[in-house]
Amino acid sequence: MGRPSRPLLTRDGIMRAALALVDEEGAAALSTTRIAARLGVKGPSLYNYVSSRDEIIDGIGDLIVAEMELDPAIRPWTAALDAWARSYRAALARHPNMVPLLASRPTRSAAALQAYACAFAMLRAAGWPEEHVLPVVQSVEYLLIGSALHLNRPHNEAWTDEALPPGLEPLRDAPTDFREQAFETGLAALIRSYQETLNDLRAPHNG
Repeated sequence: MGRPSRPLLTRDGIMRAALALVDEEGAAALSTTRIAARLGVKGPSLYNYVSSRDEIIDGIGDLIVAEMELDPAIRPWTAALDAWARSYRAALARHPNMVPLLASRPTRSAAALQAYACAFAMLRAAGWPEEHVLPVVQSVEYLLIGSALHLNRPHNEAWTDEALPPGLEPLRDAPTDFREQAFETGLAALIRSYQETLNDLRAPHNG
């Protein structure tokens, strides 16, 4: 009789199993032992493909970034930025358990760094001075990450009328889609202010 077949491991398969594990059980469950169990192998087998938990987290980040889309061909540039922001937030919303973990780490993912390069190139093509491209991109990211962190946060389950000071009706009576409204309001305000800022930066050259 031949030897029993063993599951075929690949780096991509490991990363996808890791992402599925975090999606289902949270970031605290992320370990080589748990990933290996999902793949039907022993934990040490994974180290033929990945060197550490940090590398796995970076690989998961690559998978999530791959779900985002930045199309610099969209015109005007504000529409491209708007579409990218919505794609970015949608990707984070599909994997909320990864958001705190990714937000707490420096950007090392190759896919994330390439996405930054594309975003910077889009802003340069629109006429943004070099010293502004990083603040513009990161200020959008701050909105997106903050929004994603609150997607599954309970709103008012523990509140009682006795515990609330007066004047909190907008918070107490918030509609079910208030998080979407906050995101839409913030993104629209940011993009409008970016266009105004770019116009102001161009003004001395157009005068």
